[in-house]
Amino acid sequence: MRVRVLGSGAGGGFPQWNCNCDHCRGLRAGTLNAKPRAQSALVISADNKRWYLINAGPDIRQQIGMFDGLAPRDVPRHTPIQAVLLTNAEVDHIAGLLTLRESQPLYLYSTQQVHGWIMETNSIFQTVCGPPRCTWKTVELSGQHDLIGVDEKPSGIRYEAFTVPGRAPAYLLGKVNDWSEASIGYKFIDTQTGRSLVYLPGVRQVDDTVKARLSDCDVFFLDGTCWTDEEMIVVGLAQKTSFSMGHVPISGSEGSLEKLADVRNVRKIYTHLNNTNPLVIEDSPQRRAAEEAGWEVAFDGMDFEV
Repeated sequence: MRVRVLGSGAGGGFPQWNCNCDHCRGLRAGTLNAKPRAQSALVISADNKRWYLINAGPDIRQQIGMFDGLAPRDVPRHTPIQAVLLTNAEVDHIAGLLTLRESQPLYLYSTQQVHGWIMETNSIFQTVCGPPRCTWKTVELSGQHDLIGVDEKPSGIRYEAFTVPGRAPAYLLGKVNDWSEASIGYKFIDTQTGRSLVYLPGVRQVDDTVKARLSDCDVFFLDGTCWTDEEMIVVGLAQKTSFSMGHVPISGSEGSLEKLADVRNVRKIYTHLNNTNPLVIEDSPQRRAAEEAGWEVAFDGMDFEV
């Protein structure tokens, strides 16, 4: 199974268009040892021909254009993207669905709750992402299932989906009371090799259930939005903590670095990095600490076989 990181940044990417924090300013000026990051998205394939996209953010058009594997191959119109799988209904993960609108059939996977949030009260998404062009598939939250796209053929990949601690999208806070299926993770299994990948770009807490899921795979990508819980407050960009935004911080006693310190023999990769996170700086002390603890940091264009 081939994995390609289309984007490794959090909302707004890096540099963020309207942000003049030290990191964004340094990247623009060329004085920071860092790379630009589009908003987080991933594609996987078992045959290098048919691709399955996990999340579609506002940068999706440029991300597709930066990877030859997603270029059209037939005339007059074509895409090797068979399906889009959503981990939640956050704007940063669904806005790109409006870009993928030029009469191209797609399968869209999500929980029933996320489907309702996106489609039931939003006429734009109803028009662009509704039938007959798009076929919504309800993600089953138990067992393994064949990942099927618009060609209706086996992909060579099976998936397991599981709920994780999260929250409703910001645009729904105060409007919904139940967000039990708001955030999910996916485990993808290569049917030939049995090797597996977990993708979890958004999680509020690393509890025992999440830890068990991350321990039972060959590679995982995990939410790396903020290094500290009060990071956004300290730099003066927001009055929200990482936990309150639905993202477990990396450092601290409840952070993912400590919570997963004893998870070994698994390739561990942080993704969904906010522009304030010192992990975006290639030679920062925090980056060295994470790497010494056995972690990698995803980057746009990262490409490997599981």
